[in-house]
Amino acid sequence: MTRLLLAAGLVAALAGPLAGPARAEDLRFPALAPEQMTEAQTRVAAAIAGGPRGRIAGPFNAWLRSPDIGDRLQRVGEGVRFKSSIPRDLNEFAILIVAREWTAQYEWYAHHRLAMEAGLPAHVAADLAQGRKPRRMSADQALVYEFCKQLHRDHQVTDATFNAVKARFGEQGVIDLIAVSGYYVVVSMTLNTAQTQLPAGVQPPLPVLRPRRS
Repeated sequence: MTRLLLAAGLVAALAGPLAGPARAEDLRFPALAPEQMTEAQTRVAAAIAGGPRGRIAGPFNAWLRSPDIGDRLQRVGEGVRFKSSIPRDLNEFAILIVAREWTAQYEWYAHHRLAMEAGLPAHVAADLAQGRKPRRMSADQALVYEFCKQLHRDHQVTDATFNAVKARFGEQGVIDLIAVSGYYVVVSMTLNTAQTQLPAGVQPPLPVLRPRRS
């Protein structure tokens, strides 16, 4: 029961104001009605949404096409969102960094609000959205930014960055930052591949940045 409630909370957090007629749709993966689902899909949908008639938002609709993988992924999502040792505002910051790296519009739309509610300064998110290193970051925010950016940009982190994050957040914190970054790369890949649309009337929150030279 606890896992079902946590999973339902994850969907609600992703859906937010999208629930109801204005909810986002996937262009490439039409929403499945309960009567269209296989037994495995029905079981996973109930676990994700907290019941057989619950709304499925974010990447979960696409993941139902591979219900075993979808179930495993949503359980990882539960862990990185609700059981991380990283403070919530910094965890949401890491998620926004992924969304910016992938220009995942729906992911940014869903998590920007959560980051603001968690206490991430608005100017930090605004700079990040424009592809700039945020100004006036706290020491913890700067640590998370540098660690995550090195992961995405260089595919590794320097000894100095690793040691600084380990000293501040411990070995568990290092792994939790890697996990939330990796999980939301999968989420971004899914949303972008599914072409998950923003609600009607909502403009894309992220400008498309010029690709970096290799």
